[in-house]
Amino acid sequence: MRNKPLPSWPILLGLLAGIILLFPGEGRAVTLPTLQIGLGEAQNPKQVSVLVEILLLFTVLSMAPAILLMMTSFTRLVIAFSFLRQALGTQQVPPTQVLVGLALFLTVFIMTPVFSEVNTTAIKPYMAEQINAEEALLEAAKPVRAFMFKQTREKDLELFLSLAKTPKPKNKEEVSTAVLIPAFMISELKTAFTIGFVLFLPFLIIDMVVASILLSMGMMMLPPVMVSLPFKLLLFVLVDGWYLIVGSLVKSFGV
Repeated sequence: MRNKPLPSWPILLGLLAGIILLFPGEGRAVTLPTLQIGLGEAQNPKQVSVLVEILLLFTVLSMAPAILLMMTSFTRLVIAFSFLRQALGTQQVPPTQVLVGLALFLTVFIMTPVFSEVNTTAIKPYMAEQINAEEALLEAAKPVRAFMFKQTREKDLELFLSLAKTPKPKNKEEVSTAVLIPAFMISELKTAFTIGFVLFLPFLIIDMVVASILLSMGMMMLPPVMVSLPFKLLLFVLVDGWYLIVGSLVKSFGV
């Protein structure tokens, strides 16, 4: 015997009763908020300038990842950690998120004096309306440029000055930021690759020793990496590798 379908009116009555219980009150209307975005006529030039500043702020925020990569210590740190993981041969351990997070927090630690100077010389006076936006940008760029100059090789700086076909500057203030940033980047890449080479050496020696022992024992089918991995981890733990590497990386920036 087939079951008869239930009528729809009990379901409707149940929904109606639920609405009445949730929204008590006779004849009460439920209002929903609305969001409106539009363009109107400005009453004075100050409103236009505020709008332009907001647009510039959102533009800077959208470029924040690129600024973090190009003008801070993040590049050297994350490349050195990547080389370390490859030298250990641990595949995805530590995970990429952990290495990037560690590099990010170390970047904040290293750049704290620079950020503090930017806050003191640019952000606070601008918020107090002591200087305008253009002067604030110029003052904020000074400590960041000083940090980049300290880490940039003269050879790399001369390369981009020649590529830009600009006259030789008399001092650092005459060097354009557009020239300084790529010079700083390739200097950081060279330094990071040099650190990676130094990190590879001790683990490469362990791989060669293990491979030679396995070959002399006739175990040619056994992957040397599988045997050398525990010894590399043991060496890294015994010498307190994270302490040495992080300390050396931070000190390489003169902190």
